[in-house]
Parts: sequence; structure tokens; C-alpha cells
Amino acid sequence: MSVKGRQYPKTRDGAPLVVFDFDHTLYDGDSGSHLFAWLIRRSWWRRLLSLPMLPVFLPLVAFLPTRRFGVSAFVWAGTVGFHRLKELDKLIDRYVATHAEEIRRRLLPIGIEALHRHRAAGDRVVVATGAPPELARAILAFVAHEDVPVVGTDVGPRLGGLGARRHCHNEMKMTMLREAGFRDEVAIAYSDSSADLPLLRAARKPVVVNPKPSRIAMFRRVLPAGTPILNWGCRKRGGDAVSPASAG
Repeated sequence: MSVKGRQYPKTRDGAPLVVFDFDHTLYDGDSGSHLFAWLIRRSWWRRLLSLPMLPVFLPLVAFLPTRRFGVSAFVWAGTVGFHRLKELDKLIDRYVATHAEEIRRRLLPIGIEALHRHRAAGDRVVVATGAPPELARAILAFVAHEDVPVVGTDVGPRLGGLGARRHCHNEMKMTMLREAGFRDEVAIAYSDSSADLPLLRAARKPVVVNPKPSRIAMFRRVLPAGTPILNWGCRKRGGDAVSPASAG
């Protein structure tokens, strides 16, 4: 397979399954928040609608048990008036096309190089993200020129707009990966987030990348001794710095 000059071999039978998180792993920041902030800012009435929601729903996003409810509220504010997922997908494609340079600056070259190396080795690579799958898919295709499978948060109709029906994180990420056909043992998993502990623990080789400094001790405590804890270029995150030459 060739992608913008890159030659990838066909995935071989029995190839290792390699799972990448997206936000703070391949992308510096929260891609879904950036998208929905843009959706809300598109019109004055959406901005007014979201203002009274901020003190109620924004704190919910910070905590794992309530994150889905907080995320869903802002997805709804950005999409109220939509009735089909295809409408959101079209806006996602427009957002990525019109913000390509900004998004390109946020992509982490070391992470993209690691993804490239796994694909070049013939590994079975999938991105599993809490963002809508079309967002990560569009960013990787339009900006990074990578066409990998993406499993992400399931968005559907809700109260006159769209909302997250199943948030692809924590145990649900493993469930959604299996439902998408990725049932083999995970050989390597890359993630920054404690919400991905089920994925990291399931992997033969977990790799923590760009963690919050306050979470490093927890990762060292609950993951196998010697688990790499790396920084792939997120300045405000922790981990051991690595060079592009050692990615993957």
C-alpha cells in the first residue's frame, strides 16, 4: 500500500496487534474539545447556549465516571439542530480542511513516526480514541496521510442534536475494539491516559506516552516493572524524552 509516497506492506497473517490512543499520544491536545469548541463558536446563539452549561458540565469532564455526560453536553451544544451523523461528519471534514496547518502543528512527529514504523513492519495497527472516529480518521488521512482503522466514541441523535452514546474509553474501549474485529491479544499499546489502564494492562508491552506528571507514580505502581514512560513532544506532559530516530 502506498500513502503519499510511503510504501506499506500488506498486513501479514498473525501480525502483532498494535493500538494507539490519539489525543496526547499522536495529537498534542484534546482533538474532540477543539472540534466542538469550533462547532459552538460557529454561531452566536450556540455560544450563548453553552455559557450556562460551562459551570455545570465542564467539571464533569475531569472525572472518569462522569466524563461521558460532560462530553455529551458540549457535543449537543455544538450539534443541536443536526439529526444525522452524516451532517457531523461533513462538518468534521470541513473543520480539518480549514484548520489543516493548525492541526499539523499539533500532530506529534515522534508518534506519527512510531505509527509509520509499525505499519512498515506489517503490524496490524488501529487507533482507538475517545474522539469521534471520523475526526481522528480525517486528521490522519488529510493531514498525516495515514489511512489506519479508527475506533472511537459512538455519536448519535439526542434531544434535537447529537450526543455520545458510548464513550470509547476505559473498559468500553476494549469492548469497542473487540466489536470492531480486533480480538487478538494486544501486542503493544500506546496511551497517555489512566482511563486507558484496561488497554495498557491487556497489552503484552504497554507504553505510556506523554502522561500527566502527577500520574507517573501511579503508572509505575500498576504497570509491569520496566514499562517505558516516554515523552513524544508534549511540553506540558511528563515522561522520558526520546528522539524521532528511536520512535516505535
